Amino acid sequence: MLTLTIDEIQQNLISYLHQVAAGESIIIMQAGQPIAEIKPVSPTSQKIRPYGLCAGEFTVPDDFDAPLPEDILNSFEGK
Repeated sequence: MLTLTIDEIQQNLISYLHQVAAGESIIIMQAGQPIAEIKPVSPTSQKIRPYGLCAGEFTVPDDFDAPLPEDILNSFEGK
């Protein structure tokens, strides 16, 4: 992990960004205090979720897709 001042990173930003892309983390200091960390973005891999994760945990009622009663529909419509 590199520790740099704001002035140091401004002088050679592209070089430091290449180091970050290669996996290095950088702490940016101001007046001796860390103010920021630049680190590589971890790759986001979207795993396909398997079917049936919640199998048996709940049941869908038979009237799930039945029309809603008029009074509830009116509530949604602000009537």
